[in-house]
Amino acid sequence: MSWLAVLLIGLALADLTHSVRPVRILPECVGAAGAVVVGLVAGLTQGRDVVALLLIAIAVLAWGQSVTHGFAGRIPACVPLAVLASSVGVAIAVAGWADPAGGWLGDWLDGTPLPVLGGLDADRALLLGGAFAVQLSTGNVVVRLVLAATDTVNPARHGQSDDPEMQLKGGRLLGPLERVFILGLALAGQVTAASIVVAAKGLLRFPELSSRRDQERIHLLTEYFLVGSFVSWLVALTSLVLLME
Repeated sequence: MSWLAVLLIGLALADLTHSVRPVRILPECVGAAGAVVVGLVAGLTQGRDVVALLLIAIAVLAWGQSVTHGFAGRIPACVPLAVLASSVGVAIAVAGWADPAGGWLGDWLDGTPLPVLGGLDADRALLLGGAFAVQLSTGNVVVRLVLAATDTVNPARHGQSDDPEMQLKGGRLLGPLERVFILGLALAGQVTAASIVVAAKGLLRFPELSSRRDQERIHLLTEYFLVGSFVSWLVALTSLVLLME
């Protein structure tokens, strides 16, 4: 699963860079270059691994460009979602051809004094890193794309007063936190605790949703909250499934 892990890390680096420095073409270039560097550090230097790293870099560039155009309304929001799904799908399909990770990363894991990393092989460490990294910013991007694709929000109105995100503040921070908590608790076998995190979000948002006087606005915000929350949880659960393979 080393190729899949590197792909996830590249996607996450691109989206994290965009959230910090949304400069044209820079985020996807950082993500593509980061994926290649991580792959080389992990010892993926055989011929087919190098080809895979180049294809991963292209996939990350395609993801970044499609997201940019999707949010700008130049292409349908479903296009970047298709790029993401096809890239991850292909990486899973060819995972058996990937060489095991090792290299400098494997050497570091063998000698690390950190108990939490003790006994982890390089493949598992890469996949864990990629899975948790995509919860931070890529999850938010996927949520926004699905909201746009379902006409729940208008990407052109993002950040304006009638944007539901501006009225239900904190979602861009709460989303990554809840995904990380859900994934971490589920991996630790605390499924009940993870479900409490899900329930807590609904309880926290309910007073804010019910305080609106405009019924049409209530319906819009409720749809935004429900669709966004379910997609956010799906990102965490999908990552959990990948880690259980």
